[in-house]
Amino acid sequence: MTNLLLSAYDADSHRRWREGVVAHCNQCEWTSLQLPARYFNWRIRGNSLSWALGERDTLTRPYQLILATSMVDLSTLKGLVPELSRTPSILYFHENQFAYPVSEHQQYALEPRMVNLYSALAADALVFNTDYNRESFLLGVDKLLSKMPDAVPKGVTASLSVKSQVLAVPLEPNTFRVNRAGYKPPLEIVWNHRWEYDKGPQKLLGCLQALPPQLQLKLHIIGQQFRREPEAFSDIHQLLTERNWLGHWGYLDNPSDYMQLLQRCHLVLSTALHDFQGLSVLEAVAAGCIPLVPDRLAYRELFPPSFRYTSHFENNQPQTHGAVESESAACAAKIIEYYERLASDAELPALPNLQALSWSQLQARYSALFAEFSRPSGGL
Repeated sequence: MTNLLLSAYDADSHRRWREGVVAHCNQCEWTSLQLPARYFNWRIRGNSLSWALGERDTLTRPYQLILATSMVDLSTLKGLVPELSRTPSILYFHENQFAYPVSEHQQYALEPRMVNLYSALAADALVFNTDYNRESFLLGVDKLLSKMPDAVPKGVTASLSVKSQVLAVPLEPNTFRVNRAGYKPPLEIVWNHRWEYDKGPQKLLGCLQALPPQLQLKLHIIGQQFRREPEAFSDIHQLLTERNWLGHWGYLDNPSDYMQLLQRCHLVLSTALHDFQGLSVLEAVAAGCIPLVPDRLAYRELFPPSFRYTSHFENNQPQTHGAVESESAACAAKIIEYYERLASDAELPALPNLQALSWSQLQARYSALFAEFSRPSGGL
């Protein structure tokens, strides 16, 4: 089976998924094209142009299946490269552009949402990493089309729903390395997200400010960093330093060092304003961390209520840090304080079992999906 794999915005999580598909579904012969995760507006609208004119020899080869991420402008690409229009295609959604929170410095952007919609219409199958991702996409499409002035066809959302399914991004085998022996104070917490506004740094600051200063804690603030980062991080660093809570600060680019840090931590904390699957949290839990996550987003289908704290942030509203999110931060702080007492008594709860999200459990479903939609070799 000769397949074409397209990743138009090859961020870390997209790259790991892409490499995992190639490694674990090796009954297929894969040709991969990917573009760097930068210049978002150009990338999501220009990827079809970049590839159609820059990779034409590769794209016009015979393939039995196209597997593309939802950042790919699939409808335009098929129009620019007619050879691809006859090849079955699967669109994989790591995220969708309808459910991203808008910051106070951003405006509603129609273009990325339309790329998602047109690509979904051009694909034979839509696959989402969580049901939250699927439902928020379908709801977003329905709301968008309801605002259009005229000539809106009926049944668009229903047709997309019929060809959609949920299949998670699997966790790699080396992620599962739990070591819960010998836990003792201080309570070690890891926050391992991109250093951007949508991961809730202001909410993280509020949570830390709500904690009693006398607690025995160690906070590791890691994750991908960028040239510009929210101002809250300087306040977080100052607070952690003043209270002697500062652990590792900054990105860990060595996978072994990253895994060792996760294995020695007690908790993984998410303050995200959006997460479509929360791979960084899942990695930490698989390595031995107890999740402490918002009671919303994909986390409602991933973890029992005992691991979730109250959060009222709405995706379609500009980012605010008023009374509602202060209350959410305080809820997270109370749970951290509770866990700090448990850690002192060596009574931390059992971890959620994530084996169902491993490649060993999901590889067969991926292979069956590709086999179902691929074109027979004789039809090339």
